[in-house]
Amino acid sequence: MTNQAFTRAMPSSPSIQGESPFSSLLALQQASQPLAQEIPIIDGQSPPQPAHGRARSVSIPGSANAPRVLQPFNTENIRILLLENVSQGAVKMLREQGFEVDFFTGAWSEEELVSKIGDYHAIGIRSKTRMTKRVFDAAHQLLVVGCFCIGTNQVDLEAASKRGIAVFNSPFANSRSVAELVIGELVCLARQLADRSMEMRHGTWNKVSKGCYELRGKLLGIVGYGHIGSQLSVLAEAMGMQVIYHDVLPLMPLGSARQADSLEELLSVADFVSLHVPELPETRGMIGAKELAQMKPGSYLINNARGSVVDIPALIEALKSKHLAGCAIDVYPREPAKNGEGAFSNELNEWASELQKQSNVIMTPHIGGSTEEAQRLIGIEVGNALCRYINFGGSIGAVNFPEVNIRPITEQETRSIRICYVHHNQPGALLAVNEIIGRHNVDKQSTDSLKEIAYLLADISDVSESDIQDIYMRLSKTPANILTRLLS
Repeated sequence: MTNQAFTRAMPSSPSIQGESPFSSLLALQQASQPLAQEIPIIDGQSPPQPAHGRARSVSIPGSANAPRVLQPFNTENIRILLLENVSQGAVKMLREQGFEVDFFTGAWSEEELVSKIGDYHAIGIRSKTRMTKRVFDAAHQLLVVGCFCIGTNQVDLEAASKRGIAVFNSPFANSRSVAELVIGELVCLARQLADRSMEMRHGTWNKVSKGCYELRGKLLGIVGYGHIGSQLSVLAEAMGMQVIYHDVLPLMPLGSARQADSLEELLSVADFVSLHVPELPETRGMIGAKELAQMKPGSYLINNARGSVVDIPALIEALKSKHLAGCAIDVYPREPAKNGEGAFSNELNEWASELQKQSNVIMTPHIGGSTEEAQRLIGIEVGNALCRYINFGGSIGAVNFPEVNIRPITEQETRSIRICYVHHNQPGALLAVNEIIGRHNVDKQSTDSLKEIAYLLADISDVSESDIQDIYMRLSKTPANILTRLLS
């Protein structure tokens, strides 16, 4: 059974009283059960955990080669806060691991987070909860952040890195859902379905064909040919469309698509332009008045990327002048924190009512990845990432953190420990570590760095309980230390 010690920067001296945690935890090993299917979850806390800590959950119950996983050691049980109604499958998965999970359907404000984040070792969020530097400064126990979505722009990644906190996301799980939404928007825009539907709701019969088109033979321009853009390319060609795409990298086209030499070329020839770029300094405002003017007269713009990518007031002017025949917008510069009537108004974005007045405009509330299939896959991907990092220290897939992984310590390796050492990337850091662990048998070791942060994983065998305490204390006091964890 693995247990954990961790400290960030200047630790207090741990003490062991009574029965040895190392020995007693070994005696508490239990066989695991497979992860259950999703069940309804309500806001609140996990059921009470067993008095002797959480049961392990491994893929091969009873096997000597099964990996040993984390049990709190010198800390309370691992507590996880899940916000914004993340996948119930993820909630179930984490609870079955024995973590104490508090689940809430809404986002939390910065004030709520600052007042409560100190109680948690991990947090799971979607796009509305803002993890600011102030929140991280209050998160003295936090080890990891799981973003149950594609983007991480709601997280201050620099502040997380400086505190040795890994951030994981799910960059690919909702790709199909977004691509399918765009296909639906293409049809709706080409046939003016949103306007016809609204007219019928008001009792108006308006059967027209002028300005309505088939998609077959039309040219779709895709800006950003990543996982979503490339899937959209395949789906669009299946409907008889031609595809041109623009990306900052030269990428192999799928099907009969071709890469444009420039964004300007794509904008000037495409009948439909669909945006699929991340929020970066170079993509903020990338579609403004100049770019809209370069678009083909009578064309359509679709934005399911990030709200900062398009200059909305300039888009409104292009719609008013009929230079554009319509648009579909799923993301906005500022979005409501909660669902509710009147939540999207001029108080949030001063141009909201003006955009709502325009004809052939589809406005959706950031639902690109909001399908049950996508959320289930995101829950599995991010939930597994949290488990791997907490239980084994593996950081593969982290967006702000060196990616390091080594094979797990197995059940038969009963006197082995894993060192998870986050430190400043500075000269002499590894020398100080090796001076501490060099007198022991180092079974395996791996390290990597990302900018100013470095991360070391090392497994040491044949260590006594006094060795564990000594290693922990000495590593915690090294000058380069940011966060030290021991898994045993």
